[in-house]
Amino acid sequence: MAQRYFIYLSYDGSRYHGWQIQPNGVSVQGELERALSILLGSKHVVGAGRTDAGVHARVMVAHFEEDSPIDCGQLTYRLNRILPRDIAVNKVIPVDSDCHARFSAVSRTYHYYIHQRKDPFLKDYSCELRYPLDFEAMNEAASHLLSIEDFGAFCKAGSDAKTTLCNVTEARWVSEKDGEWYFVITANRFLRNMVRAVVGTLIDVGRHRITIADFDTVIASGKRTEAGESMPGHALFLWDIIY
Repeated sequence: MAQRYFIYLSYDGSRYHGWQIQPNGVSVQGELERALSILLGSKHVVGAGRTDAGVHARVMVAHFEEDSPIDCGQLTYRLNRILPRDIAVNKVIPVDSDCHARFSAVSRTYHYYIHQRKDPFLKDYSCELRYPLDFEAMNEAASHLLSIEDFGAFCKAGSDAKTTLCNVTEARWVSEKDGEWYFVITANRFLRNMVRAVVGTLIDVGRHRITIADFDTVIASGKRTEAGESMPGHALFLWDIIY
């Protein structure tokens, strides 16, 4: 019986059309499958999620199967020799046959970065927002995400998700230094475009465009058209995955 393996990798998503293979664009999954095919023959990998175009991953996990024994350390080394510089394999490990990169994950964590002054060293990985923000109100609104289940208001229209129910266990704004913040959110699952829509709506709270009561009304509506704009993808990181 074939052995299943988990690949732990990181990538800078700037030049990719997301994780998933696209018919007319370069994808992280496509690059990983290409590298594996050179070393092991044609392979299909299953990822823990589908990051959108321009989104980065500090941790992504994918699985594949192989009939012959593999030296995991050597495979890691050889994959990194083949893969582009913006994709790094951190480790390859054997797992039980019932372990699934997507369905076995119990939680995923994302970070969304913003900065409030012009900084050439942050522009590629953080969203510049020059207007004042009320982070106390934003954190109060974010705390309400812990007590709801239906995140339909933050799901991209046309999504193929069978359910919009998610269990969010962490949602808060963290100050790194003066004028630099990130939003951290952890859940058992995420809907398409969910984090960027949540952040955009919280930004509306922070700008006093909507109240915290309005934020609750947006959630209750279940309509994406009621929520804030989707924030740019370049400031979003898939930060961790727990199995």
